[in-house]
Amino acid sequence: MERKIKRQSLFTGLAAILLASILTAAILSINLNPLDYTPGASPISAPPTQLLSTFQSDEELKNFLTTNSKTQSPFWIYGAEDAIFLGAQRLLESYGLGLEASAVPSHSTTNIQVTGVDEADIVKVDDRGYMYVVSGNAVHILKAYPPAQAQIVSKITLEDLYLIGIFVQDDKLAVLGSDYTFPTIYDRYPVADIETFMKVYDVDDPSNPSLVRDFTVSGSYFSSRMIGDYVYFVASRAAYLVDDILYLPEINSDQKTIKISPTEIRYFNGTDDYYQYTTFVAMNLKNTTEAPVYLPIMLGGTCSMYVSLNNIYVTYRGWNGNTTIHRIRVQGNNMTCEARGTVPGHERNQFSMDEYNDYFRIETTSWTPYWTTQTNLYVLDMNLSVVGKLEGLAPGENFHSARFMGDRAYFVTFKKTDPLFVIDVSQPTNLSVLGELHIPGYSDYLHPYDENHLIGVGKHTVEADQGDFAWYQGIKMSLFDVSNVTNPVQMDNIIIGDRGSDSPVLYDHKAFLFDKARTLLVMPILEAEIDITKYGGQVPPNAYGEPVWQGAYIFDVSLFHGFQLEGRITHLENGMSIHEQSLWVKRSVYIENVLYTISGRKVGLNQLDDLSPILEIELP
Repeated sequence: MERKIKRQSLFTGLAAILLASILTAAILSINLNPLDYTPGASPISAPPTQLLSTFQSDEELKNFLTTNSKTQSPFWIYGAEDAIFLGAQRLLESYGLGLEASAVPSHSTTNIQVTGVDEADIVKVDDRGYMYVVSGNAVHILKAYPPAQAQIVSKITLEDLYLIGIFVQDDKLAVLGSDYTFPTIYDRYPVADIETFMKVYDVDDPSNPSLVRDFTVSGSYFSSRMIGDYVYFVASRAAYLVDDILYLPEINSDQKTIKISPTEIRYFNGTDDYYQYTTFVAMNLKNTTEAPVYLPIMLGGTCSMYVSLNNIYVTYRGWNGNTTIHRIRVQGNNMTCEARGTVPGHERNQFSMDEYNDYFRIETTSWTPYWTTQTNLYVLDMNLSVVGKLEGLAPGENFHSARFMGDRAYFVTFKKTDPLFVIDVSQPTNLSVLGELHIPGYSDYLHPYDENHLIGVGKHTVEADQGDFAWYQGIKMSLFDVSNVTNPVQMDNIIIGDRGSDSPVLYDHKAFLFDKARTLLVMPILEAEIDITKYGGQVPPNAYGEPVWQGAYIFDVSLFHGFQLEGRITHLENGMSIHEQSLWVKRSVYIENVLYTISGRKVGLNQLDDLSPILEIELP
């Protein structure tokens, strides 16, 4: 099969390296008992703050909900992770996802938004050369380096639990996930009763991990981060009455149950569409004897979360078209809700937000009186009061991506062509557009190459013959030069596959591996191809291709030659159906000069210099 890659570039020439077959290795699997542990200190409630009120009794909380909440019912689906689990549970189930080295091996880390603020992921590598892989309801621990000794050394299985992500810090492993109970009946409504858990394991001996902390809180997993030794995670549970009965969140810590009382729940006075008990938890991952701290706040809901080194920002998109922002100050195990603010429109995701020089910046999309959309940028102070704004960008276009880099902001919108906006945010009270670039296609994800260059990943497009829109096509990767802010330039771009091609990078930045020093870029791609014989040689732009290949594309990327394809790696063997999604590559990491590709059932090892196969490890 001929691989379809299109290039429109300032550079010439593109070398491709043929993919070699992958060898098979023996596997060592060890089953563990995760319940052999010593309980730590009991969790404590965060101290009150003057910004928020607390309820004095059950009756006061009941009266508040009855008076102020427009919606009085449970919610079938709480958050993004639950939408995935509850809406496509069977699909998820099909994914299934020696000697010490003489020195600390260099390795890649999770692609994060803010330096120093780690994000949970399904793959982590520690400084000893061990890899931790979430696959299905298990965490596999692999001796990954040196490659000659690569093997599975242990396995943590959590039956009937849904694993979301992990953190690794020195000799501790934190596993985050959800526990779903089906069905629970609330006032004749069958809903999923959801709890969020964090289990901490001592992995000083990776072949024999032991559970040292077991923490559960009522509600759906929302998001998490790790700063220093502390993991901060957030869970939300709908606040409502059924037959005049309160359903309050509970905490279970090392088999000790704590019922959160109304006197611990902070709230803002006011009316909202509905309310949720949103519980913020701070836990010391290094010192598991330190008591976890929890902060329950009654919020209108949770949509996106941005975290700086000192603050957690949580947004809620109101039905009135505005976005409410809450700022929670974090420092170690101290958490304080310090500010609340509102801006018009709705943000897209965490990359729509940023904190810089004690200002908070947020991009939103809002509706105009003429029922068209527009893109806006707002700058708020630490009290979350708006001090600067730039409204009315790209009327009628969809917002696709944002990236804040110091005194600049970069936005991508799209309708028929892709406008890349370069915005000056150096003066918070005086924002201005410096330049625009209009090209076919759009970028769903923007990644800094350096301070004057960006990498964009999205879709190529073809304008429709009729109507004010364009047809999405294959995956498009772009390299932008923004050194001349008034005249940004697309230096290079590559188009992979036809309409129907996809990549998890478009909605999950953690699938993107980039290392500027190594000029290395790796991303998983599902490639679709159109059979032109079905269309008599004239393929309409709305025609979908059929999936023909899935795996990792490996590029050498630099300012001198742009994107240069080095090769491709797949976990699907010859003759295997493309629909074997448990073998779709989802992540890639490197340790020293070895590239590791990870699917739900395999970890593949290849030499980085020529991509020659070393071995592959089955994940049972």
